[in-house]
Amino acid sequence: MSAEGEKARQSGEISRPEPTLPTVNPAVDKPEPPKPSFHPAVYVTAWITLSSSVILFNKHILDYAQFRFPIILTTWHLAFATFMTQVLARTTTLLDGRKTVKMTGRVYLRAIVPIGLFFSLSLICGNVTYLYLSVAFIQMLKATTPVAVLFATWGMGMAPVNLKVLMNVGLIVLGVIIASFGEIKFVLIGFLFQIGGIIFEATRLVMVQRLLSSAEYKMDPLVSLYYFAPVCAVMNGVTALFLEVPNLTMGHIYNVGIWTLLANAVVAFMLNVSVVFLIGKTSSLVMTLCGVLKDILLVAASMMIWQTPVTGTQFFGYSISLIGLVYYKLGADKIREYTGQAGRAWAEYGANYPAQRKFVIIGAGALIFFLFMGTMGPSYAPESVDRVKGMLGGASAGNA
Repeated sequence: MSAEGEKARQSGEISRPEPTLPTVNPAVDKPEPPKPSFHPAVYVTAWITLSSSVILFNKHILDYAQFRFPIILTTWHLAFATFMTQVLARTTTLLDGRKTVKMTGRVYLRAIVPIGLFFSLSLICGNVTYLYLSVAFIQMLKATTPVAVLFATWGMGMAPVNLKVLMNVGLIVLGVIIASFGEIKFVLIGFLFQIGGIIFEATRLVMVQRLLSSAEYKMDPLVSLYYFAPVCAVMNGVTALFLEVPNLTMGHIYNVGIWTLLANAVVAFMLNVSVVFLIGKTSSLVMTLCGVLKDILLVAASMMIWQTPVTGTQFFGYSISLIGLVYYKLGADKIREYTGQAGRAWAEYGANYPAQRKFVIIGAGALIFFLFMGTMGPSYAPESVDRVKGMLGGASAGNA
């Protein structure tokens, strides 16, 4: 038999396997179901609440509780943050991002220390301002921070000068100038400290931006705090040692309360943690709009808790600043796009959940009503207002 015939016979004897369905390999692990996550609104609410609480808390301690040691208070916050970031680095995964940062002694001295210096100066000036100005007016002045960042960016050569952008931010400056003219309790030294704090903060932000322009130094806010808090605590501590510690007594601490100071530091640190989650779960648009909403709520809270006088001129000027801020951050095209999306989403929400939409409208109306009544309260029920303010830690009319 020829070789070709032998191959044909053998080929005919081989049985072809029947097609079968694929089977599940028991050795392969099944993918875990996605872990439940909170709605982004939870992170937004947490950030607004904590950010507002820190500002109101600091105002209460430094002004109304008569603990007039802003540098010591800032040092305490940074020392607590240093301790907590060290604990979290060793017990959680929140600070695992630091492992990707190529931090050396040379980088620390040439980048982290100068940034820490401006961070310290901005915190000191920001806290000193609470001794002189109201929370409402401080928030109005803070609206100029994007303008200061823009000038710092140009001054450090990070971007070319753009006159069109300068005209856009001019609306923010105009609004703040109008609000400043309408401020009843204008204190020049407090105004200068706040402007200094804004300049130092803008410089720090641009320096951080320049540092993070390299992928090897990419850091989230909590990792940044891990590196900046120790050097800032030392700088502030040395400054306080000469300026404030000689006048500090245990009576000042007991008057405020040790537990109050501890709670103040915890809230300040939780704010930094909430920023990490907010950035991770939302977008820069949400951050911008949340910041505007937070400032408005703080102005209202300052009016209700401490009867801060806010004139119509201030309202007009601050409204101009907020409009200019949103326009500068988003631009006309984005504003039209997001407005259209919001309108469609609101209409769809009303079609799917009519009862819930009515509840939201009623709740918003009730909130506006109570805010209005809160501002009118001192004229119609001063005794009740003093009682509520005493519960909240504000100074009553009798001892103001």
